[in-house]
Amino acid sequence: MKKLRWSLVMSYLFILPFTKAATLEQVQQQLTSHPLIRAHFEQKRTIKGMPQTLNSSGEMIISRTDGLLWQQKVPFAMRLVLKKESLLQQTENQAPQVITAQSNPQMFQFNHLLTALLTADKNTLNTNFKMTFTSLGNEFWQINLIPITTPLDKLFSTITINGGQFIEKVTLNDKQGDTTLITFSEHRLSPPQLTAKEHADFDTQ
Repeated sequence: MKKLRWSLVMSYLFILPFTKAATLEQVQQQLTSHPLIRAHFEQKRTIKGMPQTLNSSGEMIISRTDGLLWQQKVPFAMRLVLKKESLLQQTENQAPQVITAQSNPQMFQFNHLLTALLTADKNTLNTNFKMTFTSLGNEFWQINLIPITTPLDKLFSTITINGGQFIEKVTLNDKQGDTTLITFSEHRLSPPQLTAKEHADFDTQ
């Protein structure tokens, strides 16, 4: 369960569009300005006591209508599809694992909290985090979050999100002293609809 929750946070703290955001309210307004965003991601995890970082990379798509597609390519293939009522996770050529809101309501309650986090829902952020929003000038900004409610407070000590026009970097510091850095690049808004292949990748049947 903890591993799956970690994967969700990795994949769901993604790339949402912002433009010249100077306040949290302006950030929140920009979250729905584009229906579909594609980007490349690189993830580096530093584990306490290990001399080398664990690196992975791939492509992601976030769609307001279809959900999130997180496709890791390196060091092994992994597909994660997150929709409103279902979650699919598939590694390499193994059979996909599908979880639904009915089969695991606690997991989806957790996802609801993450959704509120990623839409910058001010009321939810104030309820669940000690939050600091900083405008860095020239349309860049930073959000620092300290979880104060379960389950986030059991997983993370701090979460920091940096961005400009798009989210560019997410830093997660967990309770075990490990750090995960996710950087996003090559943001693409075109085409504005899913291609036939992308529709197939989103398929959870």
